[in-house]
Amino acid sequence: MLVWSLLQSRILRLRGLNLIGCLVLIGYNAAIEVWPMVGLNIVLAVINIWYLRGMLATRHDEQTYQVVEVGVGDQFLAHTLRVHAADIARFNPDLHWNPEAPGRSAFLVVTADEVVGVVLSHAEAPGVAQIDLDYVTPKFRDFTPGEFVYRRSRLFTERGFHRVVSPPGMVAPYYHRLGFRPAGDSYVLDLPAADPEAD
Repeated sequence: MLVWSLLQSRILRLRGLNLIGCLVLIGYNAAIEVWPMVGLNIVLAVINIWYLRGMLATRHDEQTYQVVEVGVGDQFLAHTLRVHAADIARFNPDLHWNPEAPGRSAFLVVTADEVVGVVLSHAEAPGVAQIDLDYVTPKFRDFTPGEFVYRRSRLFTERGFHRVVSPPGMVAPYYHRLGFRPAGDSYVLDLPAADPEAD
């Protein structure tokens, strides 16, 4: 279990599996009365619980993630897409992104100075934003950074959009957890009207 936990790229899953492994070893070593190993694994379990508590407490915290708009031709955006190209293609096999086409927008989801994900979109029709790419890096895939793009950042409502459509054919979509409704091979989110008095 401990070895398997260390093979995880998702940090939340790593901590959870490592905690389970520590609890098993506490029971086993207590049964055979190897007390130093019991003490060691109690300490490791407490460390895992401490980090898990912090992760779970901040996964919906608006201060944890920020959404930064970048130019569609931004070099750092291009670098991020290039570094994660194989993983992006795995979950978005139908991605066709042309940054030179009109009406394109690009956003990076970050925590501190670390990139959590990328959202690329374009205006499909009046008031409708079509998402071309919604990608979360493996480390943060157990968290919910997408909610800050679609629910809390007002990125789309401030631009006059009243509907967001997810990428068609996306593998393992998570949009039902954010209030999207199924529509064919995509998901649709109806947005509230923008508040002109909002900051």
